[in-house]
Amino acid sequence: MDAATAINWQLTVDSADPHAQADFWAEALGYVVEDHDAFIGNLIEQGLVTEPDYKVRNGRRVFCKGEGIRHPADPPERGAPKRRILFMRVPESKQVKNRLHMDLSVGPERREAEVKRLEGIGATVLARVEEPEGTHVTMADPEGNEFCVQ
Repeated sequence: MDAATAINWQLTVDSADPHAQADFWAEALGYVVEDHDAFIGNLIEQGLVTEPDYKVRNGRRVFCKGEGIRHPADPPERGAPKRRILFMRVPESKQVKNRLHMDLSVGPERREAEVKRLEGIGATVLARVEEPEGTHVTMADPEGNEFCVQ
């Protein structure tokens, strides 16, 4: 596979409050919350969505069932290649340890400052791990999803 055929990806995360999760992770990663206001407007004009499907949040229309964030260097157009995380509303709460989690690699010189910054936006420290192969801090986002800061 070469760069022209590399696979674009989207990680989908189940959430109780996808909009709050999108805000947290956009701030944590330096990503951008996607703006679908115009797209939703077009769907409204076509009669394809109604008010139960969307709400106004921070002055723009958002889908009630989910919110996406993208890398700031990726194009904003729908369907364009991007590194994206989509937070989708689900009725059940998180029950067990994540089978998949993110590692935020900031380096040992920035680790503690990054942990403090993430705590300031709603994360909690679960464990500080020092192993022969490396040191990291296991944290949880506002809904309890684990991630590591290395």
